[in-house]
Amino acid sequence: MSGQNSFEAMQKIRRRVRLCDYLTVAQLYLQDNYLLERELTFDDIKPRLLGHWGTCHGINVAYANLKSFFRDDPDFVFILGPGHGFPALNANLWVDGELEKIDRSATRDANGIAYLCKRFSWPDGFPSHASPMTPGIITEGGELGYALANAYGLALGHPEKTIAVLIGDGELETATALDSLNLRNLLTSEKNGRVLPILHLNGYKISAPSIYARKSERELKELIRGFGFEPVWIRGDKPEHFQAALNEPHEAPFYILETEKGETGPNRHQVAHQIPLKNPKTDKYELEELTEWLKSYDMGELFSRKKGITL
Repeated sequence: MSGQNSFEAMQKIRRRVRLCDYLTVAQLYLQDNYLLERELTFDDIKPRLLGHWGTCHGINVAYANLKSFFRDDPDFVFILGPGHGFPALNANLWVDGELEKIDRSATRDANGIAYLCKRFSWPDGFPSHASPMTPGIITEGGELGYALANAYGLALGHPEKTIAVLIGDGELETATALDSLNLRNLLTSEKNGRVLPILHLNGYKISAPSIYARKSERELKELIRGFGFEPVWIRGDKPEHFQAALNEPHEAPFYILETEKGETGPNRHQVAHQIPLKNPKTDKYELEELTEWLKSYDMGELFSRKKGITL
């Protein structure tokens, strides 16, 4: 990419992440006033808040960067391990128009945003975890550990495929995920596709520090090397760092995406695994916090009723 085109590409990735972060938060909280076209009130908040925020920004960062880098590859596949971060995946599928292909009501306009947000964690709507009702999903999103094995299974006999798989750091503690790292040494034939594991190192699982986030960088890298991979560290959510890592030549890369748990949201220094603001429907202070959180993404720059998505 030329310098100018590269800058434009980085800005587009940033805008996409902001858009999907906004849509993720809106799905978790809002039952009305989805574009903040008036002051947010208690009535705009869902009566029951159900979902997981902590992993979502990292999912949006990985998805946006991978979609940009592999945009011209029709055989590229993304597999999501932490399926409890479903509102992030749902947002990306909506942005790309994939959701509308199987649900005509999920249009890429203001009505579609209302449909997406209101029906998340709603009776007869979208579930809080990834589920097979969503295009491309084969397992329930709460079943952690299977993503890497599924990636290698998909690669079997398909040398044309490149498969990126995002693995949560808590997920890597499961026996299934950890043992799946051995598949790297079993599936090296040119008759198979290429698998790109990405460990999302955000520090915490449900309510405790993750083991791998508490290892030293040297220790974690040596562990990964022991499975036959080349560790490639991506620090933070800047697209320049992510794109540079993808451009580096490696025979068997294992990417480590290090971001903060719950990044871009409130309560980042607490364990914000699920809902960081629990009472915005009844607590005026939390409602104000939620309003500022949503406004921080500057949705008006990314979407309008007249122009639609402007990335």
